[in-house]
Amino acid sequence: MGRHGVNAVLNLAHLEHFVNSYPPNNLRLGFTFTEFSAVQQTLDDMFGVRGGRGLALRAGRETWKYALKEFLPVLGITDLALRTLPLGIKIKIGLDVFAETLNKFTDQQVRLGEDERGFLWIIERCPVCWQRHSETPTCHLAVGLLEQSLHWVSRGRRFRVEEVSCIAAGDDTCTIVISKKPLD
Repeated sequence: MGRHGVNAVLNLAHLEHFVNSYPPNNLRLGFTFTEFSAVQQTLDDMFGVRGGRGLALRAGRETWKYALKEFLPVLGITDLALRTLPLGIKIKIGLDVFAETLNKFTDQQVRLGEDERGFLWIIERCPVCWQRHSETPTCHLAVGLLEQSLHWVSRGRRFRVEEVSCIAAGDDTCTIVISKKPLD
């Protein structure tokens, strides 16, 4: 999107105070759920639902890459022992650590589950769709974030990641199903 595109999104989201003045890169809670959700809604408004979805997925993937640099020392999940574990166990451990990290450093509330479809990433308090209303799931940034985290923990494998319920669509939680088997 570039700087001008980001500024346009911030202006349309009524977040002019962030134009050329982004929140600091620290662990303080400097960006509210209302602001985060406004950016997501503005992407859909500016680029249409499909375009907004694509941008949000990419933003989620890129967010993982930047967050990884910041959190690797904190998480301790680069240990050689983790690399030697079977893929399914690595994914489960990776999802557990990721959920714990989000619960500890953000106001988001995530829990994990599992059923016949796969692992369940259950968001009980979601910043992506906060105070939004939609007929379909809208948490594409969360899906992109999970896709990239799985790609990293599996050392390059791709998995089916699909949001099956969304608070914005009237559901109790935002639930994302993660296939246990890679696509490739």
